[in-house]
Amino acid sequence: MESLRITNGRLCPSFSKSANTHLCFSPIKQLGFVYLCGERCKRASLTLGRSEIGGLGSSRDEDEEKSHILGAERDDSGSIIGFNLISQSGDGGIESHEDVATEIAEETENTEGREEAQVREKLNIVFVAAEAAPYSKTGGLGDVCGSLPIVLAARGHRVMVVSPRYLHFIHQDKVFANALDLDRHIKVHCFGGAQDVSFFHEYREGVDWVFVDHPSYHRPGNPYGDSRGAFGDNQFRFTLLCHAACEAPLVLPLGGYTYGEKCLFLANDWHAGLVPVLLAAKYRPHGVYKDARCLLVIHNLAHQGVEPAVTYKNFGLPSEWYGALEWVFPNWARAHALDKGEAVNVLKGAIVTADRILTVSKGYAWEVTTVEGGYGLHELLSSRRSVLDGITNGIDVSEWDPSADEHIAAHYSVDDLSGKVQCKIALQKELGLPIRPMCPLIGFIGRLDYQKGIDLIRWAIPELMEDDVQFVMLGSGDPLYEEWMRVTESSYRDKFRGWVGFNVPISHRITAGCDILLMPSRFEPCGLNQLFAMRYGTVPVVHSTGGLRDTVQTFNPYADGGIDEGTGQ
Repeated sequence: MESLRITNGRLCPSFSKSANTHLCFSPIKQLGFVYLCGERCKRASLTLGRSEIGGLGSSRDEDEEKSHILGAERDDSGSIIGFNLISQSGDGGIESHEDVATEIAEETENTEGREEAQVREKLNIVFVAAEAAPYSKTGGLGDVCGSLPIVLAARGHRVMVVSPRYLHFIHQDKVFANALDLDRHIKVHCFGGAQDVSFFHEYREGVDWVFVDHPSYHRPGNPYGDSRGAFGDNQFRFTLLCHAACEAPLVLPLGGYTYGEKCLFLANDWHAGLVPVLLAAKYRPHGVYKDARCLLVIHNLAHQGVEPAVTYKNFGLPSEWYGALEWVFPNWARAHALDKGEAVNVLKGAIVTADRILTVSKGYAWEVTTVEGGYGLHELLSSRRSVLDGITNGIDVSEWDPSADEHIAAHYSVDDLSGKVQCKIALQKELGLPIRPMCPLIGFIGRLDYQKGIDLIRWAIPELMEDDVQFVMLGSGDPLYEEWMRVTESSYRDKFRGWVGFNVPISHRITAGCDILLMPSRFEPCGLNQLFAMRYGTVPVVHSTGGLRDTVQTFNPYADGGIDEGTGQ
């Protein structure tokens, strides 16, 4: 077969040496974007040769190179009728980003499936996220990015998670005790200069946990803000994260060798939204990451990373890519008559440039294309419907297992629920509530903000407290609601408890000890607490929206056949 081979100045074993007319060199070493860009400008070449299909090389070096052949397609008479790109291994073509995304979709759809699931191809997967449990966590994003990578690694993929190294100068910093300094310092060109960042690394449960280190991540508070609100330099902090995450597969010799350029990036929410933009605008024009793909995972569309238009220059992107991030507020949302409403929207840029877009439930994938749920991006997301899909989040069934949970007072299972009443009694005793096993105990766990429907609970509490029930809330957020919880507890000493803050063991004990878990969210991309509740035999009472509608089946006491059906209300 006649073929045109694209190589990086290297002699390919599948061609006879006499057929090549140029001097070939050894493969270049991965040393980051700047080095790769310069080297490829100097060394890229085209080689024309003749080979037989059966003569394709099978050495380890050739497999790593993965060059492609523009092969001639002939009819029955032997005449050339066209050309097709085929891979060096002769598999007939290059796997598209749709195929790669489908592979991830199939693997992440059910984390409770077969222990030895079969996969079509072993991938180099790079998660980029602002939080990953147990190192950092404020909600479902941290849970997913802390558990899903472990499952994918167990299935044979090579997995890296890149997130900031948050230091609070308190006891919480001990979670990074096993993360070692890799002594790899790089310069990130953004915000008008070169910013120095370094990397820490921990290999745990088959996953490379990589932490980007910079002074901007060293402060009290959560990943996004403190008691006074969101940090004013979040754009800077997460721009650094995205640049560093794109360099990490090229410069970090984890396990003795780098991940290389053929990676599948999973960019989670707007904090990682610059990753697909950087791949498209900075790397691919120079031949770097040309075989990489990026999936944007939307956990919450309400947060988009919107800043004034003048801050575009801070991203370190070419000026011609401004349109990808351009955002104009409608007239009603502008501050005054002279306000042009011009801004940049990081999540919009990610939606424009990502190869595939995923949400964390099927229901939410539809909601984001509606006016009510799209937060101004519904038309853009509708235009990309062909690459938009939803995959319901899973949970870590080893951590959330009532038969082995170390945080609860007694163990129980679906075959023997006797331990659940002991968990309820222990919770009532711990909270200082009257010990009444037969009294319905209602719980809420989550952020105290408008999305979670806290105002609905606030309005309903006076009437609810007239009934023979007990109520416990765990969460933090809006100071108004935090103070309301304290006042309500003092007003209903025998019925209500409000725990301001977040505590993992307490969340386990509330889930196990309550009879009902309340989730009146106005919108919920997926939600995990209802999944935890069902696993612990606690009835979830939820608002029919997003992932809550997907995962909770309405209880029907009059089901056909006399058998009750449903998992909640």
